[in-house]
Amino acid sequence: MTERLLVVTADDLGLTRGVNAAVAHAHDEGVVTATSLLAVGRELDDAVAMLRSRPTLEVGAHLALVGEDPPVLSAREIPTLLDRRGRLPLSYRTVVRRGALGRIDPDDVRRELGAQVDRLLGAGLALTHLDTHQHTHLWPTVGTVVAELAARHRVRAVRLPTSHARSALGWGVRLMAARTRRRVTAAGLVGTHDYAGLDEAGAMDLDRLRAALAAARRRGAASLEVNAHPSLPDDPDLGRFAWGYAWGAELAALTDLRTRAEVARLGYRLGGFLDLPWPSRPATSAADDGTPPTCP
Repeated sequence: MTERLLVVTADDLGLTRGVNAAVAHAHDEGVVTATSLLAVGRELDDAVAMLRSRPTLEVGAHLALVGEDPPVLSAREIPTLLDRRGRLPLSYRTVVRRGALGRIDPDDVRRELGAQVDRLLGAGLALTHLDTHQHTHLWPTVGTVVAELAARHRVRAVRLPTSHARSALGWGVRLMAARTRRRVTAAGLVGTHDYAGLDEAGAMDLDRLRAALAAARRRGAASLEVNAHPSLPDDPDLGRFAWGYAWGAELAALTDLRTRAEVARLGYRLGGFLDLPWPSRPATSAADDGTPPTCP
């Protein structure tokens, strides 16, 4: 059986201390190899401290144009990204609707997401990948900015989310995902060949995780990212989010010995974004000097 790379990413690091503790546990005792950190998260400092004691846990930026927490910049600096109360929208649907109506200024996106990357780099973190909260970089305006930021800061990988659902929404996601992949490749960046986690968002329990691994193995891609959202199940700070996520069940799946056994049985090798090979003929980077991004 051909060995295939598996990157298991825990999102929303920095959201709460319970999320931070769960990500640490899922890396120490489970299959999590990478995490994506919210620069706007309330518990950013706690997350950074946790990461400094875990050099084997890859970290990327979980860039946010949606969510309950405030942006880095002020309403005056990014007016087209905020509502009348000066807050980010709660759903990606608002971003897509505003984008389709031409009501999002790409420069506002560039300023806010750039400030979020700068905040994480300023904390001394070496970022291995970029992605977005609720996958808003599937929308072309956002995806272009994310690819630009990755190339500029020598962040080699960008998440390439997709859907495998047989539905109108799944078809639409796959169409945008194909365009995002072309955009990322044209910028001289890399991403995994396959992905799971969008269809299962907030419900990646043991059965769904094992099913996702098996389905991806049948598709035969050389690399796979599985995206999860673990937290301690009794985390009181999660009460301010009406997401309906099964945080504790996801943590249990990521640390279950049966998951590790299934990873081995299906011929996966756990690794990170730094293990992704460069394309044989990489495109020219968007970096100022024309060279492809390097590993941090």
